[in-house]
Amino acid sequence: MSADITHEMWKAMADSPNVMISLVGTNTHSEPMHAQLDKDADGHFWFYTTKTNRIAKGGRAMAQFVSKGHDLFACIAGTLVEESSPAIVDKYWSKPVEAWYEDGRQDASLKMMRFELSNAEIWSTDPSIKGMFKLVTGQTVDPQEMGEHARVRM
Repeated sequence: MSADITHEMWKAMADSPNVMISLVGTNTHSEPMHAQLDKDADGHFWFYTTKTNRIAKGGRAMAQFVSKGHDLFACIAGTLVEESSPAIVDKYWSKPVEAWYEDGRQDASLKMMRFELSNAEIWSTDPSIKGMFKLVTGQTVDPQEMGEHARVRM
């Protein structure tokens, strides 16, 4: 089950790679970020940000993800570290990214962060017929009748 639900999470993130991210223990709100995904790198993803952004110092972090159809939810724990490889920074550079930086790729405020995933809790809402019947008739629903839930190591 956990391999299937993890695959579902990556597929949903590829379709809509927007997450809310925050540093653990900083008492600051999460903020929306656009994850740069790589189909061959299932242990991490990247963010372009600025050197003054609240996540720029890195450290332990949490990312929250909700799929487009609101049928998959994930809370992902990991560590944010600065991406120092110019090849990686260039690999994901695009016109939409460039629009955020006045001097483009050469902008002095540009910083790329790599989110190294450690574990995740994932919920998939795919209710069974029995679960849907109970839901619409107000009967007590067993959580397993509404979808999957897994804690996975990444």
